[in-house]
Amino acid sequence: MTVDFTVAIRTYNGEKHIPKILERLRSQINTDQISWEVVIVDNNSTDNTAKIIQEHQANWPTSYPLKYYLEPKQGASFTRKRSIQEAQGYLIGFLDDDNLPESNWVAAAYAFGKSHPKAGAYSGQILPQFETKPPKNFKDIEVFLAIIDRGKTAFCYNQHKQGVLPPGAGLVIRKQAWLESVPDQLLLVGPQGKSLAAKGEDMEILSYIQNAGWEIWYSPEICIYHKIPSWRMEREYLLGLVGKSGLTRHHIRMIRLKPWQRPLAFFLYFANDCRQVILYFIKYFNVLNQDTVAACQMILFVSILISPFYIWKIHWSKKLSN
Repeated sequence: MTVDFTVAIRTYNGEKHIPKILERLRSQINTDQISWEVVIVDNNSTDNTAKIIQEHQANWPTSYPLKYYLEPKQGASFTRKRSIQEAQGYLIGFLDDDNLPESNWVAAAYAFGKSHPKAGAYSGQILPQFETKPPKNFKDIEVFLAIIDRGKTAFCYNQHKQGVLPPGAGLVIRKQAWLESVPDQLLLVGPQGKSLAAKGEDMEILSYIQNAGWEIWYSPEICIYHKIPSWRMEREYLLGLVGKSGLTRHHIRMIRLKPWQRPLAFFLYFANDCRQVILYFIKYFNVLNQDTVAACQMILFVSILISPFYIWKIHWSKKLSN
């Protein structure tokens, strides 16, 4: 039987989250005419995640099967690649284990992909469910926690607007677009367990898809909720999250350019990044110790500035390991 849509869930030590997301998937509406499945890729969990999934499989509806796979290579990019390999659907909707889809998420995501055949990837609103109040001016950095609300009108992302692409949570990718566009080996591994090392794998994937001529869309009709625990509002965590995101900016920039453009672009970007660091520090240096969001913006600009050297280090390490 042909499968239209695959829900692909990436999990690591998700025993507390998996039952909630599976309950949301069992409650999906308007899916009677859709052939779909649920694929869970476990990235080396050390808790009872596998056991909990097996318990759900025992009484799971056969009309949209629940499948489990273990991916031993640690990193979000490996789990996404494994999901692509195992998925039977031609549209693959990615959820993290702390995402809760709206009751019509499968139907809305499938309908959008069917009506937009040139869309290689697309996503919608990601609304937060905070355990604790976020810091002042948090909206300035909320995108780094995959919180997205870009209005009530669908639009296609501009290929030439740097840094603006949807995050991986709730992202739907057309399998054909991935297979035709995304290299077998990605440079950015993505989050490894609870580590934030080498974030940006989703931007890397989407940049390749967009470069190949596929459209990337935003649709407000597709909505998920992102559960954000209190520890993710702590200053140390936010600084690390934003800083790691900035370190991958050079790689994403270079992917978007033709090879002959990259040497000149490097110097232009580097000069502009230096200017941003200096101007921001002059303007906000007296509040950086008290204002978490301002400190995050400062570390973002600094990490973007040094990102070429960070990326070169990754390239060098991979060459040595080979």
